[in-house]
Amino acid sequence: MLDLTNFVSDLSLVRQDAFIGGRWRAAQDRFAVTDPATGGTIANVARLDAAAARIAVDAAQDAYHDWAWGLPQDRSAALLRWHRLIVDHAEDLARIMTAEQGKPLSEARGEIGYAASFIEFYAEEAKRPNIESVTSHLSTAEMELWREPVGVAALVTPWNFPCAMITRKAAAALAAGCTVVVHPSAETPLSALALAELADRAGFPPGVFNVVTGNAPEIVGEWCADPRIRALSFTGSTEIGRLLYRQSADTVKRLVLELGGHAPFIVFAEADLDQAIDEAVKAKFATTGQDCLGANRFLIERPIYDAFVKGFTDRVKALTLGPGTDDRDLGPLMNEGAVRKQEDHVQDALAHGARLLTGGQRDPQGPLFYQPTVLADVPPDAKIFHEETFGPVAAITPFDAEDDAVRIANDTEYGLVAYLHSQDPRRIYRLSRALEFGMVAVNRTKVTGAPVPFGGMKQSGLAREGSRHGLEAFTDIKYICRDWS
Repeated sequence: MLDLTNFVSDLSLVRQDAFIGGRWRAAQDRFAVTDPATGGTIANVARLDAAAARIAVDAAQDAYHDWAWGLPQDRSAALLRWHRLIVDHAEDLARIMTAEQGKPLSEARGEIGYAASFIEFYAEEAKRPNIESVTSHLSTAEMELWREPVGVAALVTPWNFPCAMITRKAAAALAAGCTVVVHPSAETPLSALALAELADRAGFPPGVFNVVTGNAPEIVGEWCADPRIRALSFTGSTEIGRLLYRQSADTVKRLVLELGGHAPFIVFAEADLDQAIDEAVKAKFATTGQDCLGANRFLIERPIYDAFVKGFTDRVKALTLGPGTDDRDLGPLMNEGAVRKQEDHVQDALAHGARLLTGGQRDPQGPLFYQPTVLADVPPDAKIFHEETFGPVAAITPFDAEDDAVRIANDTEYGLVAYLHSQDPRRIYRLSRALEFGMVAVNRTKVTGAPVPFGGMKQSGLAREGSRHGLEAFTDIKYICRDWS
């Protein structure tokens, strides 16, 4: 079993109580946080209830006025102090993340840098002027638009990126002048609590940043019903997003929903084949495939289909699998349900006539390790072509015409990201317009970052995170019309 006392240098970052109103809040009822590589318990975290969720909103509401109407330069300075502390403690934060989430250490280190970048970005945005003049259409009036914070924001975050999904939301909300209550996944609460510890060290006033651990339906359900929560930002499955959408209707909240993905990876015959294969491996197997941006359906033009399949399969066979602490290419999956989904999709694809080229089973290293898998000749009626796999299984199929590729790619309720490989500028333009996805990556995989408006179309979500557009959900526009006659 992984012992955090020997794995993390600053043990005060390993918190097991919730953080509300600037104080650590214990509970007799606790839940185990386990290492996915071994199944061993690494912490026992406070399981709070709806009453504690209300207390957290009380604290955030009490802190709101001073935070919202203080100088934006002060909010910026607090965010920059938080950013510096995260950078200074990056290695410990990465190790905490690997311990509870299972991702390889190198990926965890990359996520900490990514998480910190949002705080630095929004610390600068906090100081931008928020008054806009409007050319008056009335002869004796002058007009202005003010952007004001909406109030308390609830942030609900997933287990696959347990630091970055908090900072991407919280930095924008805090920069806008909102106070926040955060509910992290019960599978990865330690990363959120470590961020709370650093926010406290950064001098955030009590109640500005709160983390409530426990049962998600009870805590988040309470926040959905609370009219003091004016914005709710959620990253997770489309199914849960629909539920939160319904639960927030009675209080007409501002919603940011970053939901599921089902990314196509399209390669045309004129593409740079070696580059396409390299990027395909990245697009599929980062975070062991547990990424809403992960490529799920590989659509390859028939003249290069065999060459792509062989080159891609050879690369996948060379990938290493092991505990995140060993920093291999892939780590364990998060839970038993995730492994069963891989098994179900592989078995279904094979029953529909697909070919298994490598992997396709659990690995002897442990019950949550699933081998990187390649399926070829996957027919469109297989489950994996219609459901998000969220794991290390790649499904490949050929296409004959550009219109076919577009039709297959768009044949999904999801619309988060699409990957396109071509050297024809006219084709790139046509498909960039035709693909019904919020983001299109052309001849590369990595496209995200703090300046980027991250988000999808269709049932992949609402609104955008990152960039200046990430502030919009946390602000209201107030229109002032003054008579000067």
